[in-house]
Amino acid sequence: MLRVGLTGGLASGKSFVGRALADLGCHLIQADQLGHEVLMPGGEAFAAVLNEFGPSIVDENGTIDRKQLADEVFGNPARLALLNSLVHPPVIRREEEMMAGFAAKDPRAIVVVEAAILIETGSHKRFDRLVLAVCAEEQQIQRAMSRDHLNRQQALARLSRQMPLAEKRKFADYVIDTSGTKEETLRQTREVYEALRRIET
Repeated sequence: MLRVGLTGGLASGKSFVGRALADLGCHLIQADQLGHEVLMPGGEAFAAVLNEFGPSIVDENGTIDRKQLADEVFGNPARLALLNSLVHPPVIRREEEMMAGFAAKDPRAIVVVEAAILIETGSHKRFDRLVLAVCAEEQQIQRAMSRDHLNRQQALARLSRQMPLAEKRKFADYVIDTSGTKEETLRQTREVYEALRRIET
């Protein structure tokens, strides 16, 4: 099994690349989805997060309001670090369990874990190869405004709290530039997939 990390920055196209790699035959694990699951009632991080952040983050259905929780930690590095320390360990455990399951069924599997802050947390060291999705900063801003309904100031604020893509390039084995057409991004993704497959054979 080949363990591949896929990362990027705000609205840099990593989810599009992840879906394309899955379509080509990779097994895709989305860390953000696992993050949702461990924060659900009964999830591994639910009680601990509720204990630390209080009942104000719970909506009328008894679930954690992720937007409210994000507001609690946004701009507060200490609170964000605390939240990450509660959420990341169970997410990583789930990733490892899923990867082991894929490997048991298909020893030649290429398993891709898509996650936003792989490099920042040091998690990139868990992978055999690292793929980075990049585009121009102005494209990140425009895409984030359109996708997440942010104003320009909000998009810039989020960007300012991330490691710049130029810095992330230093860690990447493969870089996919998503600033062109979807067809061009898919062409690059196929090339990366073929390179990954060659490692396995």
